[in-house]
Amino acid sequence: MRPNRPIYLDNHATTPVDPRVLAAMRPWWEENFANPHSVEHAMGRAAEAAVEMARGHVADLIGASASEIILTSGATEANNIAIKGAARFAGAGERRRVITLATEHKCVLESVRDLAAEGFEPVVLPVRPDGLLELDVLREALEVPTLLVSVMAVNNEIGVVQPLAEIGALVKAAGALFHSDAAQGCGRIPLDVAELGVDLLSISGHKIYGPKGIGALYVRRRPRVRLAPLFSGGGQERGLRSGTLATPLVVGLGEAARIAAIEGMLDAGRIAGQREVFLGRLRAEVPGLRVNASQEHRVAGNTNITFPGGVDAQALMAAAPEVCVSTGSACSSAAVEPSYVLAALGMPEAEARSSLRVGIGRFTSPAEAEQGAALLAAAWRSLVEQD
Repeated sequence: MRPNRPIYLDNHATTPVDPRVLAAMRPWWEENFANPHSVEHAMGRAAEAAVEMARGHVADLIGASASEIILTSGATEANNIAIKGAARFAGAGERRRVITLATEHKCVLESVRDLAAEGFEPVVLPVRPDGLLELDVLREALEVPTLLVSVMAVNNEIGVVQPLAEIGALVKAAGALFHSDAAQGCGRIPLDVAELGVDLLSISGHKIYGPKGIGALYVRRRPRVRLAPLFSGGGQERGLRSGTLATPLVVGLGEAARIAAIEGMLDAGRIAGQREVFLGRLRAEVPGLRVNASQEHRVAGNTNITFPGGVDAQALMAAAPEVCVSTGSACSSAAVEPSYVLAALGMPEAEARSSLRVGIGRFTSPAEAEQGAALLAAAWRSLVEQD
């Protein structure tokens, strides 16, 4: 039986706004629309207080202090500020090497590569077939004086959780800065910046059931991490990110972070159960289905799967239009080539073209998980039978 509405299984591309988040945001559009920097009057001061409360909720989620949270338009901007800002502040110092992984988000890879034009040495490390970084590979790369290492907490396509604490210890011993794109990790796994040894950490609102267009960058204050801003303006956000803050979006980010701090681990347990329902049904109906990357070190809701029989993933999605899934990062969806993340695992191109990313989230029901799997299986059978 066909569903009455689409079954949304793409929670790594974006999550729906939690109704509690929407309720918290609404008054700051309708009742108090003041500029939070207009502290000369009561409405402006109230907006500023709401922003600072939200900043505190974001800090609490990652074990930071509110003064270490810089509000941005999202994780892409936060990643750019962290990587380019650290390099440009360092200038022509001894440390010119900037290290990242082949499976990082495009905005991290491109930020690192852009620095080559400014005299820095971009180094993109490989990963193992399970998607994890081999620590000895990083240790060897750090033998050259290094300015910064950027490793994402949770991969946005294959869901693997990198060993951040171990990476942080190596980076610290080498005297480099450690940045992590935690857009897919915040709210899904426990993150404490002190325990992980992270100096810079990026957050995205719309990955934690908050609104799009808002995010944050954690910048360690002790010992202080110095960054150069990417653009000039009025000096807001400690001079690192000038511009008028959008109070409703900031409040939404803060409320999403507050809820994640309380409910995130409960969500993870429930989501893991839905994932097993989904995989159980799909495996029963699609012999030879393969789940990609590490099964032990992964976030609860992610499933990256390769379908057998040479079925094209784009054709599979077209044959199951009721199911919202993807072939990889939404930021790379315009590209025709197969996923560069799967290629970095050593997967042949033909298999990469037969792979889908499934993201189960807070509001996915067991019935949706099972029905989504059944519809994908039926679509796969129809394409195999055509051949």
